[in-house]
Amino acid sequence: MKAKNIMEPLKAYLTPDDTLKSAVNKMKVCGRGEGLVGVKGMVVLDAGGNLVGLVSIKDILGAVIPSYLKVTKLGGFTWDGMLEEMAKKVADKKVSEFMTTKVVTVPESAPLMECADLLIKHNLQRLPVLDEQKKVVGIIYVRDLYYRIVSVLFEGQEICPL
Repeated sequence: MKAKNIMEPLKAYLTPDDTLKSAVNKMKVCGRGEGLVGVKGMVVLDAGGNLVGLVSIKDILGAVIPSYLKVTKLGGFTWDGMLEEMAKKVADKKVSEFMTTKVVTVPESAPLMECADLLIKHNLQRLPVLDEQKKVVGIIYVRDLYYRIVSVLFEGQEICPL
């Protein structure tokens, strides 16, 4: 089995000029296979359709919560409205300011085991799939890979639905 056999075809993407607010909205309404709505990360493509980055919910949280707050361990600190105020401050910042630019990818022809290895080795949740022209044509989500493996392990047996 190859990457192209398990990938979710690319339906939506972000641009470097999208704002954080528009990125959150796109991620919230983006549909996936099996009726799932919402994604936890999206690829970022430039005007030529080239992959320039990836934005995940962790990148968004990192944009909202400054690193100095994470380091000082202010978990017990409370200030009503602080998180909301910080979110408002970054709402109009560009995706290009906080996207991950070192994105691990695979070609459509990559064997499924290579995809699994990359997801595990790099602790990834999604793996963009590229065609021969190096354009993103789909994404393999760790969840989809997991369910493919589970369906083989429990072939013919009922799996408890989520």
